[in-house]
Amino acid sequence: MELVEVKEGSTVFFVPVQDADTNFPPGTAAVFYNRRMELNRDATVLFCSCVDPTPKEYLDAMGATGVRGLRVAHECGIPVTINDRDPRAIDLIEKNITYTGCTIELLHRDARALLSERRFDAVDLDPFGTPAPFVDSGARGARRYLFVTATDTAPLCGAHKKAGMRRYFARPMNTEYHAEVGLRTLLFFVAREVIKYDRGIEPLFCCSREHFFRLHLKLNDGARAADRTLSRIGYVLQCPACPHRDELPGMIPERTACPHCDTPLQPIGPLWLGAINDCALLARMQERLVGIELGTKKELDKVITLCREELDTSSYYDYHVFAQWLKVSPPDIGTVIGRLKGAGYAASRVHYSGYGIKTDAPVSAITEAINAR
Repeated sequence: MELVEVKEGSTVFFVPVQDADTNFPPGTAAVFYNRRMELNRDATVLFCSCVDPTPKEYLDAMGATGVRGLRVAHECGIPVTINDRDPRAIDLIEKNITYTGCTIELLHRDARALLSERRFDAVDLDPFGTPAPFVDSGARGARRYLFVTATDTAPLCGAHKKAGMRRYFARPMNTEYHAEVGLRTLLFFVAREVIKYDRGIEPLFCCSREHFFRLHLKLNDGARAADRTLSRIGYVLQCPACPHRDELPGMIPERTACPHCDTPLQPIGPLWLGAINDCALLARMQERLVGIELGTKKELDKVITLCREELDTSSYYDYHVFAQWLKVSPPDIGTVIGRLKGAGYAASRVHYSGYGIKTDAPVSAITEAINAR
């Protein structure tokens, strides 16, 4: 295996040479490495540096090159275990551990079998594609923190509806706010896998980028924690004929009609309703970001800023799509948000899209904010 040296954050390691600057799916290279996921890994290093309490131990359950576990060990000083079931990956991870000089436990196991036998304070699931087959094991094997990456964005967002229903036991819809639907569908699925063990989830830092969803969750033990989590499960009821939508807590959606056009509302979900980030933690992360060496610092700072400002509503309006529905040219997004706030409504931008607006304003008020001249 021909290798090339790569640096992320302050960590230097080796990857297969054909993967250094391009992204090949498994099977075309000896061990998969995706440079486009650097922001994802930067976010985890920053998170682990700021969350209280700090993880006592961390499992990189699907190590590949070992980069995520290597970085947590080297840049955060947390005891790390790296696991992979591919013997080629084990050989490379062993070389990288020696090169970094970190003391890391290396395991050659199927992650699901490992997590059925051992528990770790923090478990990180970062498979290629869907994490669905691994979340149950992660729910059992994680003591306090569970981190999950999903790159199968099309099933989660509703573009491949049947695949989304099979994998995540939810009915997504491909709306203009599909990125939020995907993230909240993934959150629901993880919550579903956790609460059956009388445990609850607490989202701390959850975000979406164009090619992945990422969850950083705290797990809480007990039936009460599970019930609190269950209370955050519900639906977005979307009108297929106009921009109106409602949020509805509960496991069974009601059949209701749009108050504007009387069209039957279509349920999206189940999905997670409410907050997906801990703003106090995000503030600490942003303060820490100033003095930490990260390759995606500027982009990550923008993501955190937008996540801190976002409202907790479970959908957003693409105001260009809204303006197209109105058959008008849209004003600047800052102008629309300013008008909504001036009318007494809450409004914010979103980290999912440069055209997204979260607001508690009704369709009529958004119409006025976009139409005003």
